[in-house]
Amino acid sequence: MIALTNCRIVFPDLVTQDKSIVIDGGKIAGIANAGDLGSDVEKFDVGGRVITPGLIDIHTHGALGHTFNEPTAEAFDAITRENARRGVTSMLATLATAPIPDLAQCFDFTRGWMHESRDGAQILGAHLESPYINPAQKGALDPQNIRLPNDGSVDAILEHRDILKILVLAPELPGALDLVSKLARAGIVPAAGHSSAKDDQVRAAMQVGLRHVTHIWSAMSSVVREGPWRKPGLLESALTFDGLMVEMICDNKHLPPTLMQLAYKSIGADRLCAISDATSGAGLPDGARFKMGGMEYEVRDGVGMMFDRTAFAGSSTLLNEMIPVLINVVGVPLVEAIRMMTLTPARAIGVADRKGSIVPGKDADLAIFNDDWRAWRVMIRGEWVIA
Repeated sequence: MIALTNCRIVFPDLVTQDKSIVIDGGKIAGIANAGDLGSDVEKFDVGGRVITPGLIDIHTHGALGHTFNEPTAEAFDAITRENARRGVTSMLATLATAPIPDLAQCFDFTRGWMHESRDGAQILGAHLESPYINPAQKGALDPQNIRLPNDGSVDAILEHRDILKILVLAPELPGALDLVSKLARAGIVPAAGHSSAKDDQVRAAMQVGLRHVTHIWSAMSSVVREGPWRKPGLLESALTFDGLMVEMICDNKHLPPTLMQLAYKSIGADRLCAISDATSGAGLPDGARFKMGGMEYEVRDGVGMMFDRTAFAGSSTLLNEMIPVLINVVGVPLVEAIRMMTLTPARAIGVADRKGSIVPGKDADLAIFNDDWRAWRVMIRGEWVIA
């Protein structure tokens, strides 16, 4: 049993400077006054630093030249260790669309990885930016692997329902509503993204289980005119419909401050999840080239880019570096910025009973940050992983 003392603890609704976190058996055993700790508790002074719940990135493809589309120990180890070094303790292994057999291989490798004890960030499942997207909103995804939900390929993906947590699709495609219903019944989060849907199509998908939206403003429809009539798109639906959790890339590259502020004011910290959407370019210098699936991109001006500059190709920023963007650029209060990276994504994927906040009984997943938001120490299930 140990107690982390002399710290500023970020709870979901407040920051306190006069409490200690007691950890026992990989769990948070309690929150105590430092003076009340018994002699049987080992005290660990964190020097007045900030302690947050371990960050949770539910949409991240890779780092340091590797992606989760590479079903190898080298790739998964590099990505999870680098994220842990940054204070990310849990993540979804996010896959870009690829041939179905390749995706199946990645799912199988992810399953095996999850069943073994690892040193890096914990993988909680897979997130698929799937083949079932609108070609007009493909962004940086490989167009050669785009399919229709009713083409008979869905069942092969659903064979991996035990680890698949989120699947992205365009709800306006033929067969999409049936796919949304199948996903919801299987316990997989259906997410709208890479889509040209109008608001009525989003509503129809919500009625059969849609409850998540992928990276707001990126690869999604907005309001259009049909004659004199204005037809809202997926963007306006994400900003308006209370039944949707929404992702936002907070690297200050994909979205300018005004749009991030609009999302925060419209959606709020309880539905808005900060994500990195990091690719294998994360952690690499400007000019470095990287791959995702069968496509190649480069890091330019601190963000992933298509070579022709027609679209971003994911971020090159990991989640901890987005904390000062939310606080200092967007103007989000500290507790809400951290909630957008911890409890809100935990709720989105159904793990808030054990992850996402500093509450007795939950896993002892903790990040201790210096004032510049570089991780000083990181703990996953009661074990130090960064020293």
